[in-house]
Amino acid sequence: MERELEISLTNRVEETLNQLRPYLAADNGDVALIEITDDMVVRLQLLGACSTCSMSMMTLKAGIEESILKSVPEIKAVEAVNTL
Repeated sequence: MERELEISLTNRVEETLNQLRPYLAADNGDVALIEITDDMVVRLQLLGACSTCSMSMMTLKAGIEESILKSVPEIKAVEAVNTL
């Protein structure tokens, strides 16, 4: 049962990221889901132009995190593993 919940959470987070990817791609960026921790924190890696952009934290917090928290309320926070 726990494994099913993990897969469901992962799928729901990925669905949300897939909705955001066209906007990131417009600026030559992308994002990859690294893991969902046991304490319900999504860890992401910003890719492409997003990995070096000075606005990446704003994109993460105002865009990506807000969307994930709204779509997957079980998630408590979102963090990037490669922020500037």
